Amino acid sequence: MAFRQSQRAQQMFLPPSIEEFVGPDDPVRAYDAFVDALDWRSLGIEADPHQAGCPAYPPTIMLKILVYGYSYGIRSSRKLELALHHNLSFIWLAGGLQPDFKTIARFRRQNRKALKQVLRDCARVCLKLGVIAGNTLFVDGSKFRANAGNSQSWTATQCEQHLRQIDQQIEEILHECERVDTQEAQEPSLVHLQEELAQQQGRQQRIATALKQLQEEDLARVNLTDPDCARMHGRQGSHAGYNSQIVVDEQHGLIVQADVVCDPNDRQQFTPQITAAAETTGQTPAVAGADNGYYSGEELEKMAAGATQVLVPARQPAAPSQPFAKGHFMYVAEENVYLCPAGQRLPYRRTCAARHWHEYQMDGGTCCACVHYQDCTRGRNGRKIVRYFNEDLRDRLRQQFELPASREVYRRRKQTAELPFGHIKRNLGAGQFLLRGLLGVRAEMSLLASCFNMARLIGLFGVAGLMAKLAAL
Repeated sequence: MAFRQSQRAQQMFLPPSIEEFVGPDDPVRAYDAFVDALDWRSLGIEADPHQAGCPAYPPTIMLKILVYGYSYGIRSSRKLELALHHNLSFIWLAGGLQPDFKTIARFRRQNRKALKQVLRDCARVCLKLGVIAGNTLFVDGSKFRANAGNSQSWTATQCEQHLRQIDQQIEEILHECERVDTQEAQEPSLVHLQEELAQQQGRQQRIATALKQLQEEDLARVNLTDPDCARMHGRQGSHAGYNSQIVVDEQHGLIVQADVVCDPNDRQQFTPQITAAAETTGQTPAVAGADNGYYSGEELEKMAAGATQVLVPARQPAAPSQPFAKGHFMYVAEENVYLCPAGQRLPYRRTCAARHWHEYQMDGGTCCACVHYQDCTRGRNGRKIVRYFNEDLRDRLRQQFELPASREVYRRRKQTAELPFGHIKRNLGAGQFLLRGLLGVRAEMSLLASCFNMARLIGLFGVAGLMAKLAAL
């Protein structure tokens, strides 16, 4: 069998142009058209073509590099620089420009506020394309590792102890500097001591700032590397991280809203995320759903105001299997008592304003004489029932969730809301943020969510179809 022979020294009569590096249906052309369709004024990226000094790289090119790189799991500024030299798609996208990794990292760091708005503009483009309806929204959350370690999470006691040690080290370095200066030692030794002194003073400043944050915000721990992150507990153990939130539209599974918070759980996130998504779509959703991690008795009123129909399952089952569970006790509003399954009355006893409930308790003698005593309760003081201040709203939401139509809508939540996190973490390998601070991780989450939307749009319309629709906007 004959083999094809490679000829690296073969000269070409007409060298190819950069435009010929990618085909007409290459996905990179869709990313190029998408960034061009964004509203640059609303993003807030400042670019002055008449600014004096060395010519800067166009911000459109820099954003295209970031968006396209994140879409294929290339987030490191050094890897992006390497791709701009060796990857034909990146070379075509940048038009032959090759910013170094410092320039890419500086652009991402200086434009974190603008990058956070990329998803908002992406969602509005999807609204214009008619692929986001905004009628049914699902919320979901996932834990992402921070660019920091658990070992750097210190308590106030640890900070005070290290500050005392650093003060002692700084004092020793100053004495050594005086001794070297007095003896007129060689300059390199003194320079080395000055560098060590500056390093210790910088560390002292970081620890002092962390201690101040612990005292002012009444925190148990704070991370010195990334003070905004928190200790998160997940399936992979405990680590320094963030809680990422997304709101997904049910029509095509596109992300409408993305955010990153420091709360270790999701109980306070349902209403803020749905409200932010409604601001983007410009309408109040008819249905909003989330898993039971978002269920909060204190937030029920806000949840009910965030959407016409709220589908968040309660933490306790609506139809308990135990015959003497709370669900089988009937409340009589006219008499303000509970009736147990055996027909006995549980009168009102007291109110706990701190926990937002009323307590009802049966007489101990009546309970002990009942044939169901061991099954219902084993306390000699009688059975207790707690009724929350918003118990009526809780019951209404439970009944609403148990409807067959509601169950069918909620069943689609899992395949719609959990898919983006799987794509971001597994396909893109973005289980950990590269930037630090809330502003930085929110910018990264906005880019990752926009990349998921772009993958969905290409799947819906194809490259050529998407480019035609973006050109018609």
